[in-house]
Amino acid sequence: MIGDAVNRVDGPLKATGRAPYAYEHWEAGRPLYGFIVGATIGKGRITRIDTESAENAPGVELVMTHHNAPLQGPRDESIPFEYWRAQPELTGPDVHHFGEPVALVVAGTLEQARAAADLVEVEYSTGRGRFDFSEFEDDVYIPKVVNAGLPTDTEVGDFDAGFDSAEVKVDQHYTTPYEFSLPIEPNACLAEPRDDELFVYVSSQIVNAAQASVAATLRMAPERVHVVAPFVGGGFGSKLGIHSETILAALAARVLRRPVKVAMTRQQVFQLVGMRPISSQRVRLGAERDGRLTAIAHDVTMHTNPDIEYAEQTAATTRSLYAAPHRLTSHRLAALDLPRGTDVRAPGEAPGMLAVESAMDELADALGMDPVELRIRNEPTVDPERDVPYSDRHLVDCLREGARRFGWENRPATPASARDGRWLVGYGMSAAIRGHFQGPTTVRVRLEADGTAVVRTDMTDIGTGTYTILTQVAAEGLGLPLDRVRIELGRSDFPASWGSGGSWGATNSCTAAHRACLALREELLEAARADARSALYGLDPAGAVFSDGDVRIGATSEALAEIVARSRPEGLEAEGQVRYMGDEPNYADYSINTYGAHFAEVGVDADTAEIRLRRMLGVFSVGRVFNPKTTRSQLIGGMVWGVGAALEEEAVVDPRSGAFVNRDFAGYLVPVHADITDVDAVVLDGYDDKANVLGAKGVGEVGICGAGASVVNAVFNATGVRVRDFPVTIEKVLPGLPPMVA
Repeated sequence: MIGDAVNRVDGPLKATGRAPYAYEHWEAGRPLYGFIVGATIGKGRITRIDTESAENAPGVELVMTHHNAPLQGPRDESIPFEYWRAQPELTGPDVHHFGEPVALVVAGTLEQARAAADLVEVEYSTGRGRFDFSEFEDDVYIPKVVNAGLPTDTEVGDFDAGFDSAEVKVDQHYTTPYEFSLPIEPNACLAEPRDDELFVYVSSQIVNAAQASVAATLRMAPERVHVVAPFVGGGFGSKLGIHSETILAALAARVLRRPVKVAMTRQQVFQLVGMRPISSQRVRLGAERDGRLTAIAHDVTMHTNPDIEYAEQTAATTRSLYAAPHRLTSHRLAALDLPRGTDVRAPGEAPGMLAVESAMDELADALGMDPVELRIRNEPTVDPERDVPYSDRHLVDCLREGARRFGWENRPATPASARDGRWLVGYGMSAAIRGHFQGPTTVRVRLEADGTAVVRTDMTDIGTGTYTILTQVAAEGLGLPLDRVRIELGRSDFPASWGSGGSWGATNSCTAAHRACLALREELLEAARADARSALYGLDPAGAVFSDGDVRIGATSEALAEIVARSRPEGLEAEGQVRYMGDEPNYADYSINTYGAHFAEVGVDADTAEIRLRRMLGVFSVGRVFNPKTTRSQLIGGMVWGVGAALEEEAVVDPRSGAFVNRDFAGYLVPVHADITDVDAVVLDGYDDKANVLGAKGVGEVGICGAGASVVNAVFNATGVRVRDFPVTIEKVLPGLPPMVA
């Protein structure tokens, strides 16, 4: 079962509209509706807030402000992970960023709530905000650690000496903009009070974190907060933690003793959910004439919110990617009065590799060397900064296989030398690497008396296929047909997991499920061999085979259902677990990563500089694959996101107010079907026994890592124009086109 291209088991539910998302739960009956009123300044203080007109509007049940909001628990910085902390709202008159909630209007219908929200009158005393990154880029501080607890800075050898003595050098600055996750399903929540308990139907990637955060904010015992999230319409990091719509819905529901629904508008998502920080990155590469790197440095400055620090690990993958004896990485933060930074798909790796892999292309050009060969020549034998072996590294295999499949030998040797009619044609490539992570996860598998299996964990499915791969793992582990396995996810009453995020969800939950199945197998075999009524009585279980709903030892078999019904008529269950990676020796003894290579062909209009992706290929090494179909889907999704980062995505801040001026899909551009033509992802066979017992690693984010750089490098190859301020747009390419081309 594992490794088969099984169709999504939840596909029929989604295709027929029977998969309930957060805003679509109706268990509570007829709810009230809340609408968030956001601040219209970016920094300052509320001096007056008049809610009388709103309170008297048709259907209004409550207008909540900082004057009447219930007392909430404070953020506890001692809790190591942000998403488990309290997230209080409406706690005072201070405004920290544009759009911050200043009121919640609750009414009988959404239309009534939204109309009444316009009647809330707010006056402010405006302070001088820090909104412009370029103005404050040099006013920085050093964070203690960066995301995932990684070191802020690293240094190996003597970078200055190594760089100074290098024969060929690249020393460039690259900038990446604010970017957003923007899943199809906006953030939404239904909060339903039941006596002294609270049921929270929410779009959340980590149910356990949502439960802990709501409980801490509302000053409730966690066991009295029941989080329900069976289906999540995408997250990409934006739903790892809960946001204001959840807390406000919960507060209002408790005050009114009625169910309350709150959903953000798409425009509110831009201001309230958080984003990938803007970054300025300096990359320095020093090499000998043969292309071997002698020195590599990656220094990053990015924005952070003054009150909630977020340091994206932008330079972290540079530490493991290429060999060089002299190395330096650093991260610095500039505090701005903007929404907090947060995890966006492949946090750190995506913007960091966009810069580093562009710099590697610049080095290849300076050397007159093939970019694929340059990367192969700098392949390390051990992790160059940790000095430990790699668990399973096949980056060179990805590079060579990708070059072969793509037809890399046809790449134009000279930039701006190949044309197809009016189009300048160019090829680009990049490498990809991403760390593999593991977090504490428990899965419970239960065998019913009829021989069916039920798998329960609070793990979520954010559209990635969790229901399907867990079905495959449990079916193989217990020897059952797929239709005799039922997966139940996304409830805080189920065993806790680290949820979906960081590319750890699939391997965590599947490994735990596998271990639960092994425990069940042992208990079933022991029950059968000790039961004189069983056909397997007294047989040696060492060679037992579980298949097609039967247990076979040699030539003797018995139905799984018969063993359970006879020995455990009430059902039989077991739990499997995985530990935090810091408690697993392999994570200290090995450098465990996933790898890939991206290849892109673009066309650039010789007159207008319009850029079109013509085709794209990614080749990846991710260990064992649970399901080739869902894996390929995830990888292609990441690659498309890389195209967006390279050519389109950019949120622009109004330096007067701190508002995002393009806070909708009309102004914030993302790739659409017409932008993406021929994209393919290939996965090499693999098995990483250091990652986990199943040999699998995460695939959700390696697809985006480096993808954008392959497109950017292809634009250079097509035009000879090097853009370092991303995304690459017509305005940045057109002035640099050679006169004879333009």
